[in-house]
Amino acid sequence: MNLKRIKMDNKIGFYGLRSLLIVMLVMGSTLGLLAQSATHKVTGVVTSQGETLIGASVIEKGTTNGTLTNLDGVYTLNVSSNSILEISYVGYESQTINVNGQSTINIELEESSFLLNEVVAIGYGVQKKKLSTGATAQVKGDELAKLNTTNPLQALQGQTPGVQISSTSGQPGADMKVTVRGLGTIGNSGPLYIIDGIEGDISVLNAADIQSIDVLKDAASAAIYGAQAANGVILVTTKQGSKGKSQVSFDAYYGIQNVARKSKLLNANEYMGIMNEQALNSGSSIIDFGSMEGLADTNWINQMFKDNAKTENYSLNVSGGSESSVYALSLNYTGQEGIVGGREVSDYQRYGFRINTEHKLYKDILKVGQHLNFNYIKNKGISVGDQYNNTLRRAFMTSPLSPVYSDNNIYDSPYNDTSNSPWFTGDSNPYGLMMTNSNNKNDTQKLLADIYVELEPIKSLKIKSVFGIDYYASEYRDYTPFYQFSVYDYNKDHTTTSQNMSKGHTLTWTNTASYDFTLSDDHMFNALIGMEAVRYQGTYLNASNWNLLSQFNDFSHAYLDNTTGQAHLDDDGNVVETRGVGGGPEHEYRRVSYFGRIGYNYKEKYMFNATLRADGSSKFAKGHRWGYFPSFSAGWVITNEDFMQDIVNGNVLDFLKLRLSWGQVGNQNISDDQYTAPINASTGYSGDNPAAYYNFGTNKTNVPGAYPNRLSNEAIKWETSEQLNIGFDAYLFRNRLGFNTDFYIKKTKDWLVVAPILATAGTNPPYINGGDVKNTGIELGLTWRDNIGKFNYNLGINGAYNKNKVGKIPTEDGIIHGDVNMLYDNSEEFYRAENGHAIGYFWGYKTVGIFQNQEEIDAWKTEGKGILQADVKPGDVKYADLNGDGKIDANDKTDLGNGMPDFTLGFNIGFEYEGFDFSLNANGAIGNKIVQSYRNHTNKQANYTTEILNRWTGEGTSNKIPRVTETNINWQFSDLYIHNGDYLRINNITIGYDFSKLINWKYISQCRLYASVQNAFTFTKYNGMDPEIGYGTSSWVSGIDLGYYPRPRTYLFGINLKF
Repeated sequence: MNLKRIKMDNKIGFYGLRSLLIVMLVMGSTLGLLAQSATHKVTGVVTSQGETLIGASVIEKGTTNGTLTNLDGVYTLNVSSNSILEISYVGYESQTINVNGQSTINIELEESSFLLNEVVAIGYGVQKKKLSTGATAQVKGDELAKLNTTNPLQALQGQTPGVQISSTSGQPGADMKVTVRGLGTIGNSGPLYIIDGIEGDISVLNAADIQSIDVLKDAASAAIYGAQAANGVILVTTKQGSKGKSQVSFDAYYGIQNVARKSKLLNANEYMGIMNEQALNSGSSIIDFGSMEGLADTNWINQMFKDNAKTENYSLNVSGGSESSVYALSLNYTGQEGIVGGREVSDYQRYGFRINTEHKLYKDILKVGQHLNFNYIKNKGISVGDQYNNTLRRAFMTSPLSPVYSDNNIYDSPYNDTSNSPWFTGDSNPYGLMMTNSNNKNDTQKLLADIYVELEPIKSLKIKSVFGIDYYASEYRDYTPFYQFSVYDYNKDHTTTSQNMSKGHTLTWTNTASYDFTLSDDHMFNALIGMEAVRYQGTYLNASNWNLLSQFNDFSHAYLDNTTGQAHLDDDGNVVETRGVGGGPEHEYRRVSYFGRIGYNYKEKYMFNATLRADGSSKFAKGHRWGYFPSFSAGWVITNEDFMQDIVNGNVLDFLKLRLSWGQVGNQNISDDQYTAPINASTGYSGDNPAAYYNFGTNKTNVPGAYPNRLSNEAIKWETSEQLNIGFDAYLFRNRLGFNTDFYIKKTKDWLVVAPILATAGTNPPYINGGDVKNTGIELGLTWRDNIGKFNYNLGINGAYNKNKVGKIPTEDGIIHGDVNMLYDNSEEFYRAENGHAIGYFWGYKTVGIFQNQEEIDAWKTEGKGILQADVKPGDVKYADLNGDGKIDANDKTDLGNGMPDFTLGFNIGFEYEGFDFSLNANGAIGNKIVQSYRNHTNKQANYTTEILNRWTGEGTSNKIPRVTETNINWQFSDLYIHNGDYLRINNITIGYDFSKLINWKYISQCRLYASVQNAFTFTKYNGMDPEIGYGTSSWVSGIDLGYYPRPRTYLFGINLKF
């Protein structure tokens, strides 16, 4: 009965399209008959377990001649007498059959168990997907490579439910912010990245080198990594060679990038009108712009962006091997120019080399191998930080009346200097400043390598030892020339040249022993024990000096050897030091770990796993160095029960598994030696540390001395994250439909936070443990894969909901406060972590409209409601008096939302047909808020966005945007800064065609040409340039737009060749 229902569904859902394809295929077959001299008819039935299969594909191998089985599973095809038939059907093993002159060929297909027998990476090993009891997700490397992103993490966006990935900047080489199942700490909240068993940097990997990425989301999966795994674990497996003929592949793309959309600022006429209006509203005189000479109409946002910035990637891969040895190596280059300023000021180039080998010795008893990935990276960039370190932000604030170019610059610069502007001498020149004072370059070398030995003295007992190194060396230099662009933006005293160098390495030695065995054929066990030792050390050196030689007055010659600055006395007789030198060792770090895992399954029906890890870290004092992290998980494959067999045989539900897990993991992400009280001595004197010379007694004379830099706390220990997870995995309709869902509760406690102490302590506060947060969420993923003859298609959708709530913070007010002076000059704190709220929520005033007339103001006062403005007038903001005390103050500030979304989602669609392929990937977020602050409201001449055109200008004209004034009294931090950050982004659209069959050259197995659009469309109500904002002025806050560097829209053309 169930089978007939499925047949009818297939008939209704696909009959029309299949019929069309049958017609096309039959036409192709007819044309093929005309070209062949010896053909005959073959007919038959395609079945499985006695049931006919509708729409199975039957193709003459090496041709386009083929057909589909009809509603009775019957096919008929005219073929050559010596041809080979290829029979395929989604969810079944494909077959090839020699015709050999036969006229009737019936085919029996077997159901495929490929999906369930796939292996996924787990800690220190692999496991069949169907036996996994944890919440994990896997993305294949080939899927990532097709998205052509510079950073593999960007390709992961929208691929895995519960993993929120957002850009911190659109600048080339910028980091991605990754959060697994919500923020769990105010410290480092990023996951642990393990690359071929060694901790490393995923951002420098070439996507074409990746075999798969596995995300361990729940504590049971991640607990084997203990103290490093509180924020989840991402396991990366790079490509290995395989035995057989060597394969050479070459992949390349070239593209152009442009800003997807720009914020709209006032033009000159609009700006002058607003300036006069705010002057009148503030009691000032009308401004006579007509008498001012040299005024312009500059669109600074347009000026800052470069059109058609290029991006490119080239990758050469060679792999192969024999029965005893396999190898895979690659060479790659990635280049990306910045869309702000172009290559001159924002650029990223990466050269990469990878080689992986493995060798079997002594009849497979001994196996040795290695992984090596080396990268050389050159990059430079503009500032993308807070309001004082944000190059693009200046373009939002500068008036359109200032020109870009002129001949008035005293340093022979082509860029205009506003120091003598008839309008505003402090206006500056954001483009000129960017092009003049963005002189920096960073060279970095990174090596991630390991060598391993695996001994299997008896069957299934594997003893493995891995030694790995993560090495980096970095060199940075910058140069500040002479310049002047306003009375505030200038450098007229001296040029400055700086050079910095650092290097370091992390050594990892891991030893494991694993044993798999079976008792009574039904009871299967796997056991793992191991230890791991980690050591980090490094050094740094930095120096700077004034006055680059005049004949070498440019960045290319900006090295310390070419500077002439020397210490001298100023006019008051004080010593002026031109040189700055620093250097020393990085803190050495050590960690040793012991871990074990035991797994059991009965007939692949009931599964149980338990792990325990003990970590000892030098970051903590003796007596508190060890942390212990257990986990337990269980699974039940319900479809393997006898009572489920009728349902399974009905071909509706193929697989159903219930999972339950609990575990604890840790976090130690603080600087080294925080439990100590370092002593500052006279040798530590600097401008940042003037107290190294201490005032003793009452003579007010600095004398050499020493004092503790911070209070000690030997009792600090690990943060601990505890997680409970319940989930289901299912496959339906002959494995066409995949379904998984998880519900979790994750609680992180004993935060590592800086203690609140009085300033009279005379030193810095120590770290303490305290504070916790609870993340509760649900995740859902759906996939569908099927074919209609040669038309193979797939689609997937996933979504996740997460609620974040802080429990207890060990301060008097239960608050961890955010920074000040971040939005505009002298701005107050606007985000915080507080008991009962989400981490990093936005804290400010709630508004309830605009005062429309004097009568409304009088009524408001009569009702005893508070007013913030000292001299309130119609057009001013109504701030909500939430506590009803008749005044507006900090007690009326409230939770205005936060930058982390409540819901995240992703979907993908793809198909392949006759060499053509198409794919679309998207991701989105719902429930996140964005703080937008483009204008410095303490500067009355600063420009506005065109949103101000909707301001209040009289009764009834606006109930949201207040009147304009020369003060910022209506722009205290409130919900006027808060914007809806919901968005849906079409990340990638790609269409390609494989020409290899047309070329028909035996040496080429693939010749695919493709075109792609990245960041194709973004659907959002946000009026800024990009709603995906992972940036925050602290690591635990997101969604702050101070002039955010947006992600570009990219048009790519590429080729994939395989030989």
